[in-house]
Amino acid sequence: MIENMTEYIQSVRQLVSERLDLTRDLSDDEIREVISVIITEKSQEKYLSLTEKKAVMDGVFNSMRGLDVLQPLVDDPSVTEIMINGPDDVFIEQDGRLFKKKVSFGSREKLENVIQNIVAKVNRTVNESTPIVDARLQDGSRVNVVLPPIALNGPTVTIRKFPENPMTVQQLIAYKSITPEVAEFLERCVKAKYNIFISGGTGSGKTTFLNAMSNFIPHDERVITIEDSAELQIRGVDNLVRLETRNANMEGKGEITIRDLIKSSLRMRPERIVVGEVRGAEALDMLQAMNTGHDGSLSTGHANSTKDILSRLETMVLTGAQIPLDAIRQQIASAVDIIIQLSRLRDKSRRTMEITEVLGYENGEIQLNPLYQFVETGEDEKHNIIGGLQRTENKMVNIQKFLSAGLSDKV
Repeated sequence: MIENMTEYIQSVRQLVSERLDLTRDLSDDEIREVISVIITEKSQEKYLSLTEKKAVMDGVFNSMRGLDVLQPLVDDPSVTEIMINGPDDVFIEQDGRLFKKKVSFGSREKLENVIQNIVAKVNRTVNESTPIVDARLQDGSRVNVVLPPIALNGPTVTIRKFPENPMTVQQLIAYKSITPEVAEFLERCVKAKYNIFISGGTGSGKTTFLNAMSNFIPHDERVITIEDSAELQIRGVDNLVRLETRNANMEGKGEITIRDLIKSSLRMRPERIVVGEVRGAEALDMLQAMNTGHDGSLSTGHANSTKDILSRLETMVLTGAQIPLDAIRQQIASAVDIIIQLSRLRDKSRRTMEITEVLGYENGEIQLNPLYQFVETGEDEKHNIIGGLQRTENKMVNIQKFLSAGLSDKV
């Protein structure tokens, strides 16, 4: 038995580093082979079980090429979020609940090395002068890093994981986020090129829902995705262009914003534009794109209700241009056709709370027409919320796109 696995792994790694030529580009197989040889040599001094050998092999390799102690958590499909508050405090979200893991990087330096490894792979920079950065892992998981002196606990990392296989509409139905009837309605909306905005709070599943909705996009269309950090996993569309923003360099030059990408995408003959998340002044460019013939656009934004997202869109547009409020509201009412509101309920489940049609602008207000609303009917013995989307008595008014696409106008 190894008494201190962390120290043993460090000793093996030291020997591996001494034997490898770290100045050249080494393959994963070369590194694993040297690790295996050293483990075999050390086993002659002290017997190791197969389980211990594998743990040492994985630990050394992950410290050199992977994410060190985080790699097993990243590889675990049941872990949906990883939160590192300094080198000794690691928390995870699993099955909708938070747990503290008994893992440690051992030192701030090791954690910082992992951070630099993550950001370097996506051409991002993080240091004391630019202590905040968004990045992603190779599997598409979103990473946010905040370094001291901004982060008082030490280097802080938040990793939002995304499944290897993106969520499907069938899974959303199985999780009771939507009903088969709603899925069929949303499919017709996407195919008829309604402009759809997905709204919700943090962790409500906006990107997951957008991925599922993208399955409805006809396979022969040209789709352009625009994101701060690429997360979307659109499958089944051959003519797909993925664009990602770029931060400014050390001299403060070379920044490419979402606004820049939206403007550029309009010259790329898009049939649909998918903006991963609207956060600022780019809202104006997105609305203008929707209003100039680029129907079928999809996007997401942070808000706690359907009315909140309209207010936030107004605020975001105002950060980019001084336009009268009436004009902004007319732009929003003309551009957005459907708003889908998501929420994370008290039992940690992610549900679709409302699907609303935007009717237009009248008497200084954007007119809304709720089509589906979540109705809670109780709780089961495990305190899980029972309920689902129910059709309101309101008829859908703007059915012209259904008719133009040759689809049923029944809603």
